[in-house]
Amino acid sequence: MCSRILTILAMMHFLGCVTVNKYDSQSTHESSNINKPIKVGEESSAVQVEPSIDKADREVAKISLAAFEEQIDLSTGTDRSTEIQSELPPLDESANEPANESAEETPYPTELQELAIEENSVSLDSVIGSVYQSFPLLESAYAGRRIAEGDQMSAAGAYDFKFKAASENNALGFYQNYRQSLGFAQPLYGGGEFFAGYRVGNGSFQPWYLERQTNEGGEFKTGVNIPLAKDRNIDQRRAELWRSNYSRKMVEPEIHALLIGFIQEGSYAYWEWVAAGEKLLIAEEVLVLAQERTDRIRQQVENGFIDPPELTDNLRLVSEREAKLAEVLQKYQKAAIKLSLYLRDYEGSPIVLSIKDLQRFPSPEERLETSVDLDIQLAISNRPELIVMDFLRKQLQLDFSAAQNETRPTIDTQWIASQDIGQPTSPKNDKGEFVLEASVFMDVPLQRRKARGKMFAIEGKMTQLQAKRKMTEDKIAVEVQTVHTAMQAALKRYVSTKQAVEYAEDLAQRERRNFELGSSDLLKVTLREQYAVEASEKVIDALLDFYQAEVDYRATLAQDQLP
Repeated sequence: MCSRILTILAMMHFLGCVTVNKYDSQSTHESSNINKPIKVGEESSAVQVEPSIDKADREVAKISLAAFEEQIDLSTGTDRSTEIQSELPPLDESANEPANESAEETPYPTELQELAIEENSVSLDSVIGSVYQSFPLLESAYAGRRIAEGDQMSAAGAYDFKFKAASENNALGFYQNYRQSLGFAQPLYGGGEFFAGYRVGNGSFQPWYLERQTNEGGEFKTGVNIPLAKDRNIDQRRAELWRSNYSRKMVEPEIHALLIGFIQEGSYAYWEWVAAGEKLLIAEEVLVLAQERTDRIRQQVENGFIDPPELTDNLRLVSEREAKLAEVLQKYQKAAIKLSLYLRDYEGSPIVLSIKDLQRFPSPEERLETSVDLDIQLAISNRPELIVMDFLRKQLQLDFSAAQNETRPTIDTQWIASQDIGQPTSPKNDKGEFVLEASVFMDVPLQRRKARGKMFAIEGKMTQLQAKRKMTEDKIAVEVQTVHTAMQAALKRYVSTKQAVEYAEDLAQRERRNFELGSSDLLKVTLREQYAVEASEKVIDALLDFYQAEVDYRATLAQDQLP
């Protein structure tokens, strides 16, 4: 009987050592994690307890313990279990206390933050600078300046200095004569024309063409045409020149509008790339959590602590997260390729970025300080489409003045002075005197329907343009207010979702600790981690919406100017 009792006591002492080791390991695990900051998807770093006995040993221990309990009342009548419990170390009470870790301000994984290199990182300013420097469509838009300059030069060609020359000879026939002439003409900017030249006519001429004959030395002539009514203040040449000048100036706001659009598109692509990179980091970390948990679960299954389906379920979770990572990686690569259209090197070649070039979302709280009313006035004064409309209005006013000019009578005066030199060709020397001619020419359209019709049509176009400009101003004001509201809404979403991430991460951390202590299951851990991931992605979406709204606000105010 005594030998049996001694055997049982030895077995109970062995069980007590195993229990002590187990509780020591749990206490060490809890104390090492209780003050660890909570991060998105952060995995517990607790070391799993290596089992001290196998399955057969546990069965033997249970049988011996039952036999011992049967002998308690027969032998001493005292309960040895109280003594065994007194040998165990006290449980760490802090393990059941609420987690009081304060979550980081940023809801993103800390272990992978090193992948986003702060030095030499690609910023939004570098993308905008690349658009200014190397974007092909902007270079194409700049070529519009040369087109407009060419049209302007072509219109100025109406005032080109003109050289004239002629040689007219009647070598055969009854009247044989030879006429040579050369001269120049210069159209005047104020209307009319100045001309001068030299001619010589020798031989026999028809009596009705004696004015073609000159003295032996030829004739010098100069003159000027001056309009007095029609074409006095504006004529076709000046109208075309002024119209081309307005077209040349109109190119600048048109290029400006394209520049704003290109920068807006490039900024959108940049923030989408940043958001895709942030989500990629989250997908990588939750996958690492599941992979690290697989090894611990496999050890527990091999030692019989948990059932094999737990391992299978975690392997399924790993496969799902690997598939999710592949999907997120594809989206990131797609965003990087799209961004490469706007981010180029000095030679104009696209630059495809990697995760090492990623720059984090900056904090948006300090940026939203603006007066909407002042911004509306600023947008109305800067927006290129309104400037284009102003030039269109000036062109219509020019067309109206040109049409109004057509209603005036043509009253032109002409002054011509000529002098022959050399030996006279007639006995009377009728060409030897200095000659001055003064003439007036008049042409009056009586009905003037063509000009009046143009004026009516132009007045209608000006009314249309004025209404469109008013509507454009109202739309700009609405755009400023709408985008400003979108920025405020996105900022509020960011603050709320950021708080939700802190709560979700706290719950996920608790659930992981409970799972390690055996008071939870893998399904709950997976759900908590999924909720934390979804909350983090909502923060990223809110930041993306905010900065894209900020891009829209920048475009609405036309802050990017031409160099």
